[in-house]
Amino acid sequence: MTERRAITLTVNGRAHTAEAEPRRLLADFLREELGLTGTHLGCEHGVCGACTILCDGLPVRSCLMFAVQADGASLETVEGLANGEALHPIQQAFWDAHALQCGFCTPGFLMTLKYFLAKNPTPSQEEIREALAGNLCRCTGYANIVTAVEQAAALLRAEG
Repeated sequence: MTERRAITLTVNGRAHTAEAEPRRLLADFLREELGLTGTHLGCEHGVCGACTILCDGLPVRSCLMFAVQADGASLETVEGLANGEALHPIQQAFWDAHALQCGFCTPGFLMTLKYFLAKNPTPSQEEIREALAGNLCRCTGYANIVTAVEQAAALLRAEG
């Protein structure tokens, strides 16, 4: 019989209690147990950034973290960005700047940028490119993504 442990965590403001095998990846737990399929698994080695979520406010690779390690944590996934039908400013900027193509990498970019723009509301293009260095996209040339980040920063500053 496979050992399972009870864990309690908050995801996008909602408390969840479930059981997980000790070696169950957090990304798999989010997708399969909680139905939050916006977190994507790309490389499963922490290299591509597609699985990035916020854990207690910090960006983490959910493919490198076990679900049991998140016990007691507050998580935010891409599903928590929009406010109902209203897109988060970062999502809106990606849409407006045509900064996504297939969209597979987009959730990881968005979560990375939520953290980055909260820490640096007026980034230079060089700072943006450095912040995005851990997120890989095979479809774009990154120019529109950088433009989207600049637009998102302006939208977030305007919101105050």
